[in-house]
Amino acid sequence: MSSSDQRVAIVTGAARGIGAATARRLAAQGRAVAVIDLEEQAGADTVAAITEAGGRALAVGCDVADADAVQAAVARVADELGPPQILVNNAGVLRDNLLFKMTDGDWDTVMNVHLRGAFLMARACQGHMVQAGFGRIVSLSSSSALGNRGQANYSAAKAGLQGFTKTLAIELGKFGITANAVAPGFIVTDMTARTAARVGVGFEEFQQAAADSIPVRRVGRPEDVAEAIAFFTDESAGFVSGQVLYVAGGPLD
Repeated sequence: MSSSDQRVAIVTGAARGIGAATARRLAAQGRAVAVIDLEEQAGADTVAAITEAGGRALAVGCDVADADAVQAAVARVADELGPPQILVNNAGVLRDNLLFKMTDGDWDTVMNVHLRGAFLMARACQGHMVQAGFGRIVSLSSSSALGNRGQANYSAAKAGLQGFTKTLAIELGKFGITANAVAPGFIVTDMTARTAARVGVGFEEFQQAAADSIPVRRVGRPEDVAEAIAFFTDESAGFVSGQVLYVAGGPLD
């Protein structure tokens, strides 16, 4: 596929973990990928992995909760890679605590990155998608959307992304744009390692306890989530919209 024919994808929080795995997977699909993270240099390894495999990628530094920064980042992607037609809202942070210990800042930071960030990125990209008559928006929810002790902020944000996704599907469907959400269960990432540290459990022990409770008897990998995202972004998934797919190794209550 020539560079002029490539669909351009933006993946936020793509320096590591699920975001990096998704960026690599979309590049393997033939996408040109904008690797967005808070600091541009943080995305260098992901970009290098893609370019070394023969793909096109661009690292862009952006605070997804900053409206001006988002507009500038999307404009740069459009100028240097091409108009974005695929958006993966993956950027996320944790500020876990029990409700009586949770600060205003803990709440606001999580809401701003997850919900405001997804809103700003989708709003900035949708014009390019409408013009192309094609778009794919995938937002990362979580099994924590069903409720999780110590994560009132994170759970609320991830549940909010499901409602956001369903509304985008209704509003944007007539323009050839689909919107879906992927909700991972236990995935081995830096974030789950920090959760283990927070509860005072070694990460290996933490993973084994999780695996014991998962029907497939293993924990998830970033690549497991990337495969689900790749399906939703594919041209063949045009009749799948407004859905939430749990990637959790089994059914959830």
